[in-house]
Amino acid sequence: MNGAHDLGGGHGYGPIAPDPHEPLFHAPWERRCFAVTLAMGFTGQWNIDQARFARESMAPGRYLETTYYEHWLHGLETLLAERGLVAPDEIAAARPNGQPKPLPKILKAADVAPALARGGSARRDTAAADPQKFAVGALVVAKNLNPPGHTRVPRYVRGGRGRIEMVHGVFVFPDTNAASADERPQWLYAVRFEGRELFGPDAEPGSAVYVDLWDSYLDPA
Repeated sequence: MNGAHDLGGGHGYGPIAPDPHEPLFHAPWERRCFAVTLAMGFTGQWNIDQARFARESMAPGRYLETTYYEHWLHGLETLLAERGLVAPDEIAAARPNGQPKPLPKILKAADVAPALARGGSARRDTAAADPQKFAVGALVVAKNLNPPGHTRVPRYVRGGRGRIEMVHGVFVFPDTNAASADERPQWLYAVRFEGRELFGPDAEPGSAVYVDLWDSYLDPA
């Protein structure tokens, strides 16, 4: 979706000034939000792309004036309410008003470290996808897509011409996975876009941007 989260190439947001000593969490509630989000993701009630779309669906003005983990909290509350796990009045009151809905899987404290170490991969077997469309060196154009749902093709590369620099393999397609949990695996490529192609003649000389894009996002140039 063309939401407030897609800031790449935009103006007026101020300089990016990363803090090399920034803590992982700025307050205890951020740590708790992170933990609860991971624990609920483990239950299998939604997938990572559905979680990302829930955060992106935050009202644009609210999104821009809130912090990273406030986005996570909004997404978590949205997903819990959509699936009937928590009622809106329970969220507002910050306490349950009935028996909790049983969940098929629960992440126990003793299983947290092994689960995090194991992680999860969106890579799939190549047999699960259609034949590979592009090889390294192929010239491509990013399609000018404006879907209302989740997508991983940023606005600032749409319509841009690039070159395939690397073939990553086959991965879950986020657009369909976010909409209906239909993985529909596709080939994924690292595409190099020259700075002048994306940002015009005022782009920094010699600059380039690399973006990972799926088959459905690309046409031959």
